[in-house]
Amino acid sequence: MSEATPELAFGELTEVVAFLMEIDKLKSIQRRTKVLGTQRQENTAEHSWHFAVGVMALAPYAGDKVDINRVVQMALVHDIVEIDAGDVLVYDLAGRAAVHAREEAAAERLFGLLPEPQRGHFHQLWLEYEAGETPNAQFALMLDRLMPVLMNLHNRGQSWVENGIRLEQVLSRNAFIGDVYPALWEHLKRHLDAAHQDGWLK
Repeated sequence: MSEATPELAFGELTEVVAFLMEIDKLKSIQRRTKVLGTQRQENTAEHSWHFAVGVMALAPYAGDKVDINRVVQMALVHDIVEIDAGDVLVYDLAGRAAVHAREEAAAERLFGLLPEPQRGHFHQLWLEYEAGETPNAQFALMLDRLMPVLMNLHNRGQSWVENGIRLEQVLSRNAFIGDVYPALWEHLKRHLDAAHQDGWLK
């Protein structure tokens, strides 16, 4: 917990309560994308909620090998590490590489606030998501890449324009979507070409 927050005892739930209060900080981590129709940047907690609902909405397209309940859990915990590590733009490849060690340390600290078995369960969800090897993690990663693209396509390319993002960057960084959901990627590419023509992407 924050040093300014008194330690409160809740019996066997004390560690769980401490974790829940610590992750409230995720609401203060700002992302590059703005909430549609506003000038306010979304925070990472809002993104995680949007991502989780997206998983539920696209569940019929996930395939038999995907456990939607587990993917929803991944969506809700995948960015908790940003409390310590901060948010790095997906197109900042050097920044993404540099932040990895901080994210691992953050996962150890934050999930370590929980007792077992929650500690191990949360940490394993994060590790599975980061590895991106299981059908669950691949579906989760696809949705995590998809949501900011959809937001930009419905917000006149707001974060693309503000960060000088090029069409080839978006195509290259998000091509993974096509591996998981080829038909959706074909639609997205047409919209991305249109965004480029409209000047939303360099």
